[in-house]
Amino acid sequence: MAPKPNPGDNRTRSSIQIFIVAGLCCFFYILGAWQRSGFGKADNLAMEITKNTGGDCNIISNLNFETHHGGEITSTDDSVSEKKVFKPCAPKYTDYTPCQDQRRAMTFPRDNMIYRERHCPPEEEKLHCLIPAPKGYVTPFPWPKSRDYVPYANAPYKSLTVEKAIQNWVQYEGNVFRFPGGGTQFPQGADKYIDQLASVIPIKNGTVRTLLDTGCGVASLGAYLWSRNVIAMSFAPRDSHEAQVQFALERGVPAVIGVLGTIKVPYPSRAFDMAHCSRCLIPWGANDGKYLMEVDRVLRPGGYWVLSGPPINWKVNYKAWQRPKEELQEEQRQIEEAAKMLCWEKKYEKGEIAIWQKRMDGDSCHSKQDESQVTFCKSSDPDDVWYVPLDLQLTNRQFESVKIYRSSLCI
Repeated sequence: MAPKPNPGDNRTRSSIQIFIVAGLCCFFYILGAWQRSGFGKADNLAMEITKNTGGDCNIISNLNFETHHGGEITSTDDSVSEKKVFKPCAPKYTDYTPCQDQRRAMTFPRDNMIYRERHCPPEEEKLHCLIPAPKGYVTPFPWPKSRDYVPYANAPYKSLTVEKAIQNWVQYEGNVFRFPGGGTQFPQGADKYIDQLASVIPIKNGTVRTLLDTGCGVASLGAYLWSRNVIAMSFAPRDSHEAQVQFALERGVPAVIGVLGTIKVPYPSRAFDMAHCSRCLIPWGANDGKYLMEVDRVLRPGGYWVLSGPPINWKVNYKAWQRPKEELQEEQRQIEEAAKMLCWEKKYEKGEIAIWQKRMDGDSCHSKQDESQVTFCKSSDPDDVWYVPLDLQLTNRQFESVKIYRSSLCI
């Protein structure tokens, strides 16, 4: 049988605990009082420093606690400086794009689409006001609804609904535009068109992730490629078809105003897995194929180029296109010749669609070509593209040496 606890032992333990707590409290109280008395170690150190400096606490006399921002001081008093306010421009400037002003564009030469390129106004012609939004402008629809619908007030232009009515580019329905996904070369819709391309190009497995769409129209191809995990960079000139690129942006598709003319496209070399032209009206075979050379520059090895529309299958379609068959035949001959020079392999031609693939071994292919048609030139940077003129030379990224096709001059 266990012995009963002694109440006296419990009282002894409690007394000891109380004594310890009280002792600790007294110790810390005395320690704090000692530190505050000026005899603590830290205080002695401070006093020693003060003594060595002659008792002057202002050790650094030139300290400046004013703000050191980079702004200019416009006033010496305490009044708030006056802010510059830009007023809205007149409503007629709703569609004004400074570097793509239609009135200024028509003053430039039409050769090689120069007048469609960027021409920024000089300082004395620049506006100093805010470009107003169209009357009634609203927040665009969220994706994916924006792929198919755009509020009419955001881009109030109906010309495309009339000019491209049978091609299903865009339709006007009440207070919205509807985009059925059609195009000049794919009136049955972008999805069916992409399926046709995907029968040749490995789009499903992720081989193609980026695409450059030249002459994109309202960018329906780029809009429908999102569901295939392909990001398209679309561009089109600002021409008689109003608001093409604006429609694309309102739909949520990446797009810029641009044209293949006399300067390089503003993208680094090997930036795209695929390039596409659907009746984009670019003379691909002209100027010794310099536009195809630019496509070659931005295509990675193994990338694809798609040409849909004239002059492909000209024998069947020359009457519908209302162009002489001899002219179309020569245009396709030039394209085929330029593609051969670039060592592209033709993979497919059916109906009005032709597909080429840039070879992975372009260097070895080019080394076997007739050197009499090739001139060796000094190398240049293939990524130097901002306002750099298009020329007839191929860069190191395209071939081992820079060469010019059918030319005796090095540019």
